Amino acid sequence: MKKVTTLGQFIIERQADFPFAKGELSRLLRDIGIAAKIVNREVNKAGLVDILGDQGTVNVQGEHQKKLDVFANEQFISALSCGGETCAIASEENETLVHIDSAVSKNAKYVVCMDPLDGSSNIDVNVAIGTIFSIYRRTSFSGPAEERDYLQKGTEQIAAGYVIYGSSTMLVYTTGKGVNGFTLDPSIGEFCLSHPDMMCPKSGTIYSINEGNYVHFPDGVKQYIKYCQMEDKHTHRPYTSRYIGSLVADFHRNLLKGGIFIYPSTLKSPKGKLRLLYEGNPIAFIIEEAGGRASSGFKRILDLQPKSLHERTPLFVGSTDMVKQAEEFMMKYSPVETV
Repeated sequence: MKKVTTLGQFIIERQADFPFAKGELSRLLRDIGIAAKIVNREVNKAGLVDILGDQGTVNVQGEHQKKLDVFANEQFISALSCGGETCAIASEENETLVHIDSAVSKNAKYVVCMDPLDGSSNIDVNVAIGTIFSIYRRTSFSGPAEERDYLQKGTEQIAAGYVIYGSSTMLVYTTGKGVNGFTLDPSIGEFCLSHPDMMCPKSGTIYSINEGNYVHFPDGVKQYIKYCQMEDKHTHRPYTSRYIGSLVADFHRNLLKGGIFIYPSTLKSPKGKLRLLYEGNPIAFIIEEAGGRASSGFKRILDLQPKSLHERTPLFVGSTDMVKQAEEFMMKYSPVETV
């Protein structure tokens, strides 16, 4: 029989990679896994309970919150608070830091950034959604966490990952030692290693972008889309257009099959729309560890210096060759950088 390795076992086996952590990082990842199971349970019965539809409130991004947005946010904050390994959380759903005031947590070594429910506009129509998280070592030494603990470049991430709630539920994460995916086995309630050492193909034939906003895109993006649609047998074009509208879902497909996901700046959002700290950076960390590339169109995402908790960025992410080519189009046709 094939040996089954659970997320908990895998984390413990890899503990030796982080002699500085002394078990705290392992427990922090375990807490994230627990919260993901709870959210998965509610997602799977979303049509049976009162968690579909709008909450009637607006988050700091100016976006209408779904009931499941609020539920997921509460569950991850609760799990991380009880675990005691993080002193504060930066969430898409909260304007300021969520401080954890327990005696154990206030001097914890780590801070967490998260998008508790990515793609929430898809909740009501049963399309894959996800959770994105990023973990940093705090830069202050004790007491309540400060905003500067979060305003670190993506290169300083200790771990990052995402959970995708789809036909099956998967947790994918990296600690800078490769990317591994775990599928939730509902019969035993455990995430089990299903995709070891994930690698993104160097190139692909899928491009993912909301072409409905085409008229608002920079010229570099418009020209790249035209390139993707041109027929050329040598480069296997035209490429296939696949866009779900959930960053986690589109990214996960392209990570496995090869492709590029683009969420560029637009006339309405000249700085881009995705958030750097809890969307751009963790996704960039994962793709680079899987052999891919992530860019703002001009710069490596992980080299960008955040200036605020909810800072936005354009994002070009996926197979290395495809992202490099998109960057060339940006340099040629959109030479004025927006970030």
